[in-house]
Formats: sequence, structure tokens, C-alpha cells
Amino acid sequence: MSIPANKKLKIFNDPVYGFIGIPDDSVMEIIETPFFQRLRMIKQLGLSHLVYPGALHTRFQHAMGSMYLMQLAIEILRSKGHEISTGEALAVTHAILLHDIGHGPFSHALENALVYDLDHEDLTLLFMEYLAEKKKFPLELAISIFRNEYEKKFLHQLVSGQLDMDRLDYLHRDSFFTGVSEGVISWDRIIKMLNVSGDKLVIDEKGIYSIEKFIIARRLMYWQVYLHKTVIAAENTLHSILKRAKLLALSGEQLFATPPLRHFLYNKYNKSDFAKNPGLLEEFARLDDYDIFSAIKTWTRHPDRILAYLCQSVVNRKLPRIKLQKAAFSEEEINMVKKMVNGKYGIEDDRDIEFFVCHGTTRNHAYDPGAANIMILSRDGSLSDLAEASDQLNISALSRPVEKYFISYPKELGVIL
Repeated sequence: MSIPANKKLKIFNDPVYGFIGIPDDSVMEIIETPFFQRLRMIKQLGLSHLVYPGALHTRFQHAMGSMYLMQLAIEILRSKGHEISTGEALAVTHAILLHDIGHGPFSHALENALVYDLDHEDLTLLFMEYLAEKKKFPLELAISIFRNEYEKKFLHQLVSGQLDMDRLDYLHRDSFFTGVSEGVISWDRIIKMLNVSGDKLVIDEKGIYSIEKFIIARRLMYWQVYLHKTVIAAENTLHSILKRAKLLALSGEQLFATPPLRHFLYNKYNKSDFAKNPGLLEEFARLDDYDIFSAIKTWTRHPDRILAYLCQSVVNRKLPRIKLQKAAFSEEEINMVKKMVNGKYGIEDDRDIEFFVCHGTTRNHAYDPGAANIMILSRDGSLSDLAEASDQLNISALSRPVEKYFISYPKELGVIL
């Protein structure tokens, strides 16, 4: 690669890929910022370690791995005659390195729990703009690529698309740390099969079988890890804890909390607040898993019995019973469960019962044909969608979303449904 040599010669020893080199001094300077270092203290898979004990890896490791795969992808595309300048290579490396910097504590588990109408992608963009404007990092082109505003659209697809370096790393890494072998993918062959046609990222025809396995592995990882029923129960409980704590805090109840957590518990912030006050971003950057879990451990003895019960459920892994099914639960079934909670715990207020009885839907969309579909490049230069080009009938089936309904309630009630 013609990315400028790194004078510091820093390398990281990654358990998944081995040694990862730093392609430029500016990359190392970004890694050394407190904003990026906090990713060491945010678990990649939230509370999945309560099901898979090895799933304790972090967003920091994932970001570094994604950066490594991006370097390989750039080399492959250049070797196939596609022009990627030194500046573009560095910018897309910056973009993938920072693609998850906006994640809050426990990653997706607490999305929108502490701030409103602001997801991790919104926060990522705010962090990138802050680093560019306040810290003078050269991120203008990286931001343009991240927003999909740059003329070479395939660079954005390398950062965010159905075959981006984010997905390749997290599937391979999450499979490694959870021990779920069904998630193993041929990441190296997939990268070698990358190509560009009509400014779109495509796959050479001979790589189609690796892509089929990738799609199937993604589906299996979602149902076995990301959407495992116990993980859903645990993360819903975690979300309920923060919801209850915030409700108590805003009503004037005194709660133990670290200063950064207290700031967001006792105030209601949304997207416009972050736009008006850049200092909020710095405050958010002080939050990580440790702030949340230290509070949860303390709250197990809080006089509010609902908050204490929920916290004890997570700390002691006494998680709710959960049932998943294809059909929606009827109002009669949900009300029956609520009535039993009322009888068991003497809780009559429906708003309080909601902390004990959670219900909703979860969805797995392994392959989403459409604007961002995976295109296969034939030897004659023609393009076809993966679902059409594949001789595996299940690829077409996997292009349809699978939705399941769930309900969770205290185990002490026994099996109800």
C-alpha cells in the first residue's frame, strides 16, 4: 500500500488476525485519544457473556480488526486496477476505525436508554466532526465517505454495506470469542474476491460460495448469539434498569452514580441538545460499561424494590423466563401474565408491571436485496444479484426477514405460556 509509512512502527497483537500494523501516524494519534481508548471499556456483545462466557471482547478490538481488514481490501482492489489514492486510502481507514466510536455502554443493549432520538451512528458522526473541528484531525474526507457523499461510492460500501469490513470482522471475531463455530466465515477469501463495477462494490463470480456461507453464517449468528433468547431477556432487563433509574432520578430520588452517569440520569438530552452543546459529547465520552455496572451493583440494595429486583436479576444472573414464537401473543395472554405478577408481587400500577413483563418483536434479516444488494460479477462483465446467481435455494429464502415475538416475565411465576 502507498499509505504513508508510520514512523512510530506500532503493532498490535490481535488474537484473531495476529499482528496488526498501524498504516499512518494520524491513525495512531486517533487511537491514542480518550474518545477511542474508551472503546476498551465497552463490550462488543453487551450481556452476551451471560450466555457465552468468552464473549468479553471489546469495541476497541473490533475497530482495530476492521481497520486491518480495510487495509487488505484496499490492497486487493488496487491490485485489480481500481484507483484508490493515498488520501482516499487513509480516509477510508479513518472512517472504518471510527465507525463505532459513538457506541455507549454495553453497545446496542442501551441504545437510546440514556439519550433520546440519538443512535450510535448519529453519535459516531458527532464524534468524527468534533475530532475534525476541535482536535484538528484530517477527517473531512473520512466524514464524506462515512456519509456516502464522496464520489467513489464503493468506498462507503467498504465502511457500511452488506459486505463491509465491519460485518466481516464482527462475524469472525464474535464467532471466535463465543465459540459458535457456525459463524466462522472465509473472510480472507471474501476480501480477495472483492471487485468494483460501475462504482459499486461487487464479488467476483468464483467467490459466490464464500458469500453463500457468509450469509448463512450471519443468520445463524443472529439466532444463536445476537438474538439468543437469554441475551434478549438480559438486555431487556438492563434497559429496564436504566429506565427505572432515570424515572426515579427525574422524580428527585437520590441514586448512587458516577459523575458522568449522574449527568445523564438526572437530565433529558436529545439530538438537538448535543448539537447546541458540544460539551455533552465530552461528557458522554466518559461513560462506559464500568459506570453502569458499578451503579447496578450498588442499586441491588436500593429501597425501591423494583430497581433492586431488576439489578439483582442481572448481577446474580437470575434472569426472566422468556418465550419466543412466530405468532404474536394475544392481549389475553399478556394480561394473564400481568395479573400473575400483580398477585405475586402486589404491584397494581400497569406502569410498574411493565418492568416485570416485557413483550415485543425481534427480527433477523440475513440478506436484504435492494439498494445495497450483493452483486456478483461474471467473467463476461455482467452483474446479477446474489439471490438470482446463487444455486442455493436457501439464499432466496434468507432474503425474507424472519420476525419472532417474545414475552418475558419473572421465573418465580413458573411456566405460564
